[in-house]
Amino acid sequence: MRAPALLLALLAAPLVTPAAQAQETKEIGHVNTAITNLGLTRSHRVVVERFDDPEVVGISCYISQARTGGVSGMVGLAEDPARFALSCVTTGAVRVAEGARRGERGENVYESNTSLFFKETRVHRFLDEERGVVVYMAWSTKLVDGSPYNAVAVVPIR
Repeated sequence: MRAPALLLALLAAPLVTPAAQAQETKEIGHVNTAITNLGLTRSHRVVVERFDDPEVVGISCYISQARTGGVSGMVGLAEDPARFALSCVTTGAVRVAEGARRGERGENVYESNTSLFFKETRVHRFLDEERGVVVYMAWSTKLVDGSPYNAVAVVPIR
C-alpha cells in the first residue's frame, strides 16, 4: 500500500471502528452546561448512556460523560474532556456466561470515542468470584500525569 493510501486508511479507522462492544448503547438524556450558547451551535453537555454487558445478563450500566460543544463539537472534531461517572445495577437475575473472560486483565465491554484520534473511554469487566461480584471499571485512554481517569462500579451476583 502506498504511503498516502496507508495514511488515509489510518485516519479513517477510528471512524469505522464500532463505538461499543456492548450489545446496545442508548442515550438516556443529557443536560446542557454552557450558559452562553445562543443556540447557534451544540452546547457543552453531560450525556448519560446505558449499555448492557453482552456476557452478563441482568446488569445494566450507566455512564455519564462530558461532551464538548461549539462548532468543533458539532462536526465531531472536538476532544471531549476525560471526565465521566459509572454506575451499574441489577435489572434481573444475574447470569455470567461461561465464555466471559476471567483474569486480572478483564474484558472490554464498552468503548466511546472522545476525540477524533486515539482517545476513548472504555469500560472493562472483572469477575471477583471469591466475593461473588462483577466489577466494572471505566477509564480514559488519555494519560494524565501517568495515570488515566477512572471510575468503578460493583454489582453482586445473587
